[in-house]
Amino acid sequence: MTKGTPSQGKRSGKKSHIYCRRCGKHTYHITKKRCSACGYGARTKLRKYKWSKKNSKA
Repeated sequence: MTKGTPSQGKRSGKKSHIYCRRCGKHTYHITKKRCSACGYGARTKLRKYKWSKKNSKA
């Protein structure tokens, strides 16, 4: 079996992420039971970091 285009169609169509209950984004991991965007499932506080905020010069 080759590694190219023909074998890509034989992959199983399993979903790893679904829509998050809290933030509504398509980032909730089914097996990890955790949202990568807001942190739902892992913590009660929202997932946020200073490095991810945009620099707003008003």
